[in-house]
Amino acid sequence: MDELERLMQGNKRYIDGKLAAKDVKAARLKTQDHQTPFVTVVTCSDSRVVPEFIFDTNLGELFVIRTAGNVVDTITLGSIEYGVEHLHTPLLVVLGHEKCGAVTAACKGGVCPPNIQAIVDKMQMPVHLGEGDVEKAIVHNAKAVAQEIRNRSEIVRHLEKEGKLKIVPMKYFFSNGKAEKVE
Repeated sequence: MDELERLMQGNKRYIDGKLAAKDVKAARLKTQDHQTPFVTVVTCSDSRVVPEFIFDTNLGELFVIRTAGNVVDTITLGSIEYGVEHLHTPLLVVLGHEKCGAVTAACKGGVCPPNIQAIVDKMQMPVHLGEGDVEKAIVHNAKAVAQEIRNRSEIVRHLEKEGKLKIVPMKYFFSNGKAEKVE
């Protein structure tokens, strides 16, 4: 089973409310000296978007980077590169979610405090492509972030070209718990 299939099976268990039994203590002890996650996930800081729950994983299985609106900067890119190159995760997921507050703010326009405005400014192209529709812009944002990671990281491009890394933009839905690939 590949990494994406493993995530999707975990998401199905989450949707069905039938999470796998986890020995968290054993996982904590097993990972105390090293980590071997199978996926790097870039997701929103939204407290309702918890990849470890959404994909029904245990300690040490996901390397998660969280920023409002999934936006990436140099530090975020360094974290991604650490996950895919140093930890050898063969899958990179960019996980957006419905009703994203950062994308909603970008769609509404207006003025925000400077640091929040920096997040909103990064989303102008996805907002434009989504024609101001929040849910469409969220999909465009996940795809744009995936492309920005490719464009700005030589490490990511190299690993993807060699077939050692797959990048998958996704959207999570609060209403039913589903995480799905976006095209």
